[in-house]
Amino acid sequence: MKKVVLAGGTGFIGEYLERNFKESGYEVKIISRQKQHVSWDDKTAMRDALEGAELLINLAGKSVNCRYNETNKREIMNSRIRTTTMLGEAVLACSNPPQTWMNSSTATIYRHAEDRPMTEDEGEIGTGFSVDVATRWEETFFSFKLPRTRQMALRIAIVLGKDGGVMTPYKNLVRFGLGGIQGTGDQMFSWIHIEDLYQIILFLRDKKELSGVFNCSAPNPVSNKELMAQLRKAMSVPFGLPSPKWMLEIGSAIIKTETELVLKSRWVLPERLEREGYKFTYKTIDQTLQSILMK
Repeated sequence: MKKVVLAGGTGFIGEYLERNFKESGYEVKIISRQKQHVSWDDKTAMRDALEGAELLINLAGKSVNCRYNETNKREIMNSRIRTTTMLGEAVLACSNPPQTWMNSSTATIYRHAEDRPMTEDEGEIGTGFSVDVATRWEETFFSFKLPRTRQMALRIAIVLGKDGGVMTPYKNLVRFGLGGIQGTGDQMFSWIHIEDLYQIILFLRDKKELSGVFNCSAPNPVSNKELMAQLRKAMSVPFGLPSPKWMLEIGSAIIKTETELVLKSRWVLPERLEREGYKFTYKTIDQTLQSILMK
């Protein structure tokens, strides 16, 4: 039986991947802090899980949906560096290492962009804490030289799907009449449907000649204004109050998150994937929202 290892695979994305890989006939091993899974603290068990795997997918890391105080910032950074390093060492210890290792990264690595889109070749790396996390994460990943394991960093945009992720808070905003623009509304919103993310993983798995960095983002980003309009339309809510920056600052402090998550302009295009022939199932935001919000 083919085997896939999901590191940190207990969240919204990991559960989706686990379910779909099992339905495709894979044995799925999960590395996590939960007792029923392979433990991060057991190097032998980690190595055994990785032996002979077709695919290793690393999703591990503390959620960025929190206040960026010093404690949380340290854990956000360290959780990604530590787990990636542990996986790299475990892969090196394997007699029959995974054929392919896909490490999660983030589309937030690029600068705030309202002037033009960011691609793998032409994108400009930004500045600030979130960018530092992304660059250190990728540097750690690619610091491992693994002659028998292909390495790919997936710069994943905001993932949209039915059973979790950011859709829950967005739906609540619209439902309670707060589904207007956030900030100026001009900031760009890059997203990917969770099914396309899964299909991209399969696509890259089969393209044995490919490695390096890939933007995992739908090909038609929209402004925040358009996003909120499409959400209201999909949920049949005619009106939504806007949320100016000052209001978002107060709200984010109350719910213990950061305004960057909605105010940073992420304008990212999947240039490499499309060049290599990947065909998106969910290309537009209206199509994506209809899929997710269907009864």
